[in-house]
Order: sequence, then C-alpha cells, then structure tokens
Amino acid sequence: MQNDFTRSEREALKAIYRFTRDGSEAHTGTLAERLGLSPGTVTTLVKRLADRGLVDHRPYQGVRFTGDGRRAAVAAIRVHRIVERFLADMLGYAWNEADALAVAFEHDLPHEVIDRLYVALHRPETCPHGFPIPRAEADEMPNTPELYDLEPGEVAEVAVSGSTDAEILSFLGTLGVVPGVQVTVVEKHPFDGPLVVVVDGQTRTIGERVARQVYVTRRIPPEAERTLGRGPSGPPPQAAGAGSDSDEGPRVNGARSAEGRTADARSADSQ
Repeated sequence: MQNDFTRSEREALKAIYRFTRDGSEAHTGTLAERLGLSPGTVTTLVKRLADRGLVDHRPYQGVRFTGDGRRAAVAAIRVHRIVERFLADMLGYAWNEADALAVAFEHDLPHEVIDRLYVALHRPETCPHGFPIPRAEADEMPNTPELYDLEPGEVAEVAVSGSTDAEILSFLGTLGVVPGVQVTVVEKHPFDGPLVVVVDGQTRTIGERVARQVYVTRRIPPEAERTLGRGPSGPPPQAAGAGSDSDEGPRVNGARSAEGRTADARSADSQ
C-alpha cells in the first residue's frame, strides 16, 4: 500500500492521524496549517481520500478515519520512523535533522526496501525521537503519554517531538532529558507543580509546562523486573531444600514475564 498514494496523500494521512488520535475530528483549516497547503488544496486531498474509503468527511464539520484509513496512516508513520532511524544510525544525522530529511524521499521507497531497511537496522523499537515504531499491519500506534502524566515510582523512556521549541530542547538537553533516555519519577508536586525525576543517576526538577512537551513510553521499574525474575540481577534465589523441580520456577516465571512484556507493549498508550 506504501506506493498506492501520492506524497501529499500520505502526508495528509499522517496529519489526520495526529489530530484525530484522541477521538476528535481533524478540520481542513488545521490540516492546511500543518501541511503548509491552502484550505482548498486540503479539501481536494480529503475528498480523494474519502472517495477511496479512507476517511469520512462531513462538510463544515471534520474528518474521521475509517478502519482502512487508520491502518494506512499508521503504515505511513511506520515508514517515516524507519527511514528516520536509517538516516540517524547509518548516515549519522542528528535526530532532529532526520525528521525533515526523511520526508524528502520516504514516499519513493518500495515496500520491500522499507522491510529490508528495518531488518538491516536490527528491527529497532523506536525512531530517533524516541517514539515507538508500530508493528507492520498495525491499526493503532502505541500510546506515548506526556511525561507529566506519570506518577511517582513510574519509569519511562523519553521521546521528544521535532516540533518542540528550540529553547525548550536546549533546556532539556542540559538536564539530560533526550530521546531514548530512561527517567524515573520521584515526586510530583500538587496543584500543577513540578516533577522531580532521576535521569542517569541525577535528580532533576522539571516544570509542568516543559514536562508536557516530553513524551514517554512506560517501562517496568527495576524492582518489578527483579520480582518477576528477569532483572539484571537474574531470577530470585531458590529456597534451601528445593526439590528436583526447583529450576522450573524461574523458567515458568520467565515465560509469564515475557507475556507481561508483550501485554505491556500493547497497552502502553510518541505524533
């Protein structure tokens, strides 16, 4: 399906997805601003997508995806993030450069090339911004809540949008809050107060406004990993006098924890 669309149609699909992910409708004026096109051009684009059964468009109201349209949009975002990863990992571009460069040629790559890039990159889980790369044929993106939505004790991996204000990006850089880094929330002050987090062993304080411009993928805290028997210290020791089937416990727990990881990845609700 990758090459069944024009560049403008794929960019429109990605934009509509970002504006409708929370259940709201996308409006042509907002889409025009996002895409840098005139409202009339966007209306024509949306009509073409509606004719293909990808969106429902009600004049003077908004645009919503059909099931096929949502899958097409997620597929387009997947391609973009894989190409970003290639530009960053293989060609050495900075994560905030890869976004704009990917748009320049991602639409011309055959599906087979995208698949081979993905394998050559060792099946990465995230793009350089830290946002998850969705599974092939997925109809929804993994959830990436704002950092400020986390509660004390939660652990997450950071993602930062390329559209984030440059001054905020610079400030986050001084704190070490960059794409891919792991943060642990230590304290959340009431009444929209700041977050206290640990980043690379350093305690940092981040205000509510800035924390809402950082996105995260939740991870299992180390303590829970050890409890489940898969942390860095390995499975918990067996009790003295355990019988001949004592090694079955860690294997069974390990299998359950793998299922837990899969369920967590599916329910973890980066644009």
